[in-house]
Amino acid sequence: MYNFLKHLHSGWAYLALLLLLIAVVNSVIGLTSRKDFFAKDRKIALFALIGAHTQFLIGIITYFVSPRGFNLLGNMEKNARLTSLEHPLINLIAIALITIGWSKHKKLINSEAKFKTFAIFYGLGLLLILSRIPWNLWF
Repeated sequence: MYNFLKHLHSGWAYLALLLLLIAVVNSVIGLTSRKDFFAKDRKIALFALIGAHTQFLIGIITYFVSPRGFNLLGNMEKNARLTSLEHPLINLIAIALITIGWSKHKKLINSEAKFKTFAIFYGLGLLLILSRIPWNLWF
């Protein structure tokens, strides 16, 4: 089961990162070109939110069944610290930022403010996620 979850978590990461990148780029383009916020823009952000939350859920399950996750918590060797502490904690913060961005946009009326909210919160979430990916395990 662990190997299946590990591969699912690694594979889904590509989709989640792509969706987040598309949402951030769409928001920056919408913000800089001053276009109106349409249902298409909301759906792009929603798919990114769903993809990121799904990835986080798969990651939490993998964390507790993995020999490299919860079992290594407290081990301060570099790779063990990354997979057992830094990766899950920073990604939790990233998911919280993405969720805050989604929640804040619903209260806004102005298109520019909606694009700006997505660009900032989704962008910060994407940067945090990229900063804590265990790249040596991917390649």
